[in-house]
Amino acid sequence: MSGPLAGVRVLDLTSVVMGPYATQILGEYGADVIKVEPPEGDVMRLAGPMRHARMGHLYLNTNRNKRSLVIDLKRPAGREVVLDLAKRADVLVYNIRPQAMARLGLAYEDVSAANPKIIYVGAFGFSQRGPYAARPAYDDLIQGMAGIPWLVESAGAAEPRYAPVILADRIVGLQLAVAITSALLHCERTGRGQRVDVPMYEGLLSVVLGEHLAGRVFHPPEGPAGYQRSLTRDRRPDRTLDGYVCILIYTDKHWKKFFEAIGEPETFERDARFSTHGERTRRIDEVYTYLAAVIATRSSAEWLELFERADIPAARMYSIDDILEDEHLAAIGYFKRTEHPSEGPITTLAIPTEWSDSKPDAARHAPRVGEDTMEVLREAGYPGKKIDALLAAGVVVQA
Repeated sequence: MSGPLAGVRVLDLTSVVMGPYATQILGEYGADVIKVEPPEGDVMRLAGPMRHARMGHLYLNTNRNKRSLVIDLKRPAGREVVLDLAKRADVLVYNIRPQAMARLGLAYEDVSAANPKIIYVGAFGFSQRGPYAARPAYDDLIQGMAGIPWLVESAGAAEPRYAPVILADRIVGLQLAVAITSALLHCERTGRGQRVDVPMYEGLLSVVLGEHLAGRVFHPPEGPAGYQRSLTRDRRPDRTLDGYVCILIYTDKHWKKFFEAIGEPETFERDARFSTHGERTRRIDEVYTYLAAVIATRSSAEWLELFERADIPAARMYSIDDILEDEHLAAIGYFKRTEHPSEGPITTLAIPTEWSDSKPDAARHAPRVGEDTMEVLREAGYPGKKIDALLAAGVVVQA
């Protein structure tokens, strides 16, 4: 493997989206990620569409650059295999509740006894220091508790709705990847491993409240919670005569140029709604209502040409199909057609960072269930007879 994390070994006991997304990033950056799965495989393998059983599209896009090892962790012999592998790993990461890891005999104390330098990272619902510690958590629950549906309704939706992306898992998955790489750097500098907890609820709140705590930042409050610019009902793509455009007229310079472009240069100075950033923010509902009415008078092409000349940020609203045809993404090779050994030709996404050195690589396909069981156990020093015995007993499974 190439990349800045080449030489790092990650024992990945995660499933669904949050953990696998984080460990895929580590794998793309060069880490050797060993995906430990139960005999039935990661549940996200079952999310269609798919060509073959247990190879669903969500699984394919969160598990490349990994090797799959199937272990039945409910058996004592399976636990021993994990502890043996942990002795040779830099990181063990999981995303079930810590209480379940303790029942499996794989709590931090158990794993660090086998490898004192291990970085033992858990990603789960809630901080273990509070009353929600043992609660289960999934993306929808965490979105709801973080206020996302309430914010959607407050911004004008007919009823509360979750964001139409797996938002909590993806955001906290990024935080998980950052926490792991930071802990690796600390271990390299100090020689010490440690336990790291990455709770979903608190992680998503750090994003939501950074914007929407608003007046509640202050004591006493200087106003209600909720960032008004994000919550205004007209903060949305603007309808034109023949479609929609996405516009952000933000700075004083932008607004001056906008009014000049539509032939009303005096409005910026004379209309108090637009003259300062503070006033625009305070009266944002009025600002967006005005803008929506103006944009509705011309075609999308006319507005995009006008905004390009005026150097005002604007873009056409894309569908997913539009994204797949985007000329910029085509120019940089963002979508690649690759040949998966079992699934045939598939579309994969580029690694979204660019490096002058230690370039990451997406060299390894998302594996079938247990595809690499034999390889991983041989590397760990297991003799053939012991591997055969584990296979015969169903403790491990080879695809």
